[in-house]
Amino acid sequence: MRKRMCGAIALALVMGAGVIAAQDSRKPIEIKVDLAKKLGRYEPIYRWFGFDEANYATAPNGRKLLGELHDMSPVPVYIRAHHLLTSGDGTPELKWSSTGVYSEDAHGRPVYEWRILDGIFDAYKAAGVKPMVELGFMPRDLAAKLPDKPDQQYQMHFPGDVLGGASNNPPKDYAKWRELVRAVVAHLVQRYGQSEVLTWYFEVWNEPDIEYWHGTPEEYYKLYDASVAGVRAALPGARVGGPATTGPGGDGTSSGYKMLRGFLDHVRETKQPLDFISFHAKGKPRIANGEVTMGIDHELRDVDAGFEVIESFTEFRKLPVILSEADPEGCAACSEKMNPANAYRNGTLYPAYTAAAYARMFQLADERGIDLIGMLSWAFEFEGRDTFEGFRSLATNGIDKPVLNFFRMAAKMSGERVEVESTGAVPLDVIRDAGVRGVPDLDGLATVNGRKAMVMVWNYQDTVAQDPAVMSRVVIRGLPEGVKQVQVRQWRIDETHSNAYTVWKAMGSPAHLDAEQMVKLEAAGRLREMGAAKSVAVVDGEVRLKQMLPGESVSLYGVGW
Repeated sequence: MRKRMCGAIALALVMGAGVIAAQDSRKPIEIKVDLAKKLGRYEPIYRWFGFDEANYATAPNGRKLLGELHDMSPVPVYIRAHHLLTSGDGTPELKWSSTGVYSEDAHGRPVYEWRILDGIFDAYKAAGVKPMVELGFMPRDLAAKLPDKPDQQYQMHFPGDVLGGASNNPPKDYAKWRELVRAVVAHLVQRYGQSEVLTWYFEVWNEPDIEYWHGTPEEYYKLYDASVAGVRAALPGARVGGPATTGPGGDGTSSGYKMLRGFLDHVRETKQPLDFISFHAKGKPRIANGEVTMGIDHELRDVDAGFEVIESFTEFRKLPVILSEADPEGCAACSEKMNPANAYRNGTLYPAYTAAAYARMFQLADERGIDLIGMLSWAFEFEGRDTFEGFRSLATNGIDKPVLNFFRMAAKMSGERVEVESTGAVPLDVIRDAGVRGVPDLDGLATVNGRKAMVMVWNYQDTVAQDPAVMSRVVIRGLPEGVKQVQVRQWRIDETHSNAYTVWKAMGSPAHLDAEQMVKLEAAGRLREMGAAKSVAVVDGEVRLKQMLPGESVSLYGVGW
């Protein structure tokens, strides 16, 4: 379990000003927001989520969470899942799911069974979310037999070598794969309508530079070509892309870097359609004595290296880019029981990390001139597990985790990003190259849309600080001339706000919940507003908001006039 050193923090709500004030002996950090200095459109990159176990979408808590993701966002939420074409009866387990959509008869002719796949996409439709359709993995009857693996099983089970099975093999016949893709897309168009499916994204496979693909890069390029042909045969104008490679960081030596560049070379040479580019970015925590030191620098180097590759291709540098997995580390299904340090996923470090990474992704995209449209969090929920078992998930047994409230905050932001300067910020190059060590990152992200501004601020550190609470002053300038008063609202994620985990621990950490506990934890898991909106005077053209910012916390101010 991650140790904490919270200290005694006295917080008081100043009713006249409607902002948080506290006493602290150190010099306050100042976060200056200039609404008049626009940086670019606020792209809702938060609205993308994914998971291995596609069948969880139809489970009770999966349906509930899909509905919550829809309800939090004013723009459509996109869902990506593995195993949409995998053979099986639809029974999920950790890092595995299936639809049984394709098989062959005795004469080698395709047989399609749509029931399970339809159930997944119907659940998306019922919740009001949209698919990012990952075309994978290989159906049993279409998987090539590999000469070096004569006894290869089709399915491997977690925590064993889940990537070793034939479900990750190339197709025995690329023409049959092309026809499978065509049939799937044609069925989706028939069931959900052409205009709707044209709003979706189709991504070819997942992480083909590692054991998710038991073929060569050239064989993946062939798979991509066949997939595009199949998608476009059923739906001209459909959005298709890839290659969904692993993190490209590592000074050009990683498999993700080499294959991302090789893929773009292939597309340039063959002039294959490419509507978006996707790759993955992961942090790299270090674990010692049951404690975690986060690796935000690793994730940001992945992002920057991928952007650098894309920037170098004049034909593709303006294409939309989707980080189709972007997370603090790699294994969502590795729970706290497998690795005690994964308890960080239950509490406030996860949302604070995500806030700091989120803002830097915008900065890196700005520096490289990249059209970043998605930061997909590979996190959803796990059915039938102990409550707060420490999976990388957004909710546990129907109880929202603090990290989900970060996405609720991000969804309240819209319009134009504006300039933020903080005396407590760790510079972008430092956080990318070395992380956040020694002193915390106290920074912000702000937007303005019409007569409303939103300012997110956080206190993040890769490791536990000795005295993590810091006094902050948020100064907002650039308001329209003549504005004398503003209405200020505030939402907070910390140990005692928007945090069901703390309440659950106070209950004695029950693995299974009764009805009364469930109601209490559902309420504690919602995004909490810090009192009612308050009127604050504009003095010398500025709004000044003062608060104590606890360690591992995220605050959001809404300012209207």
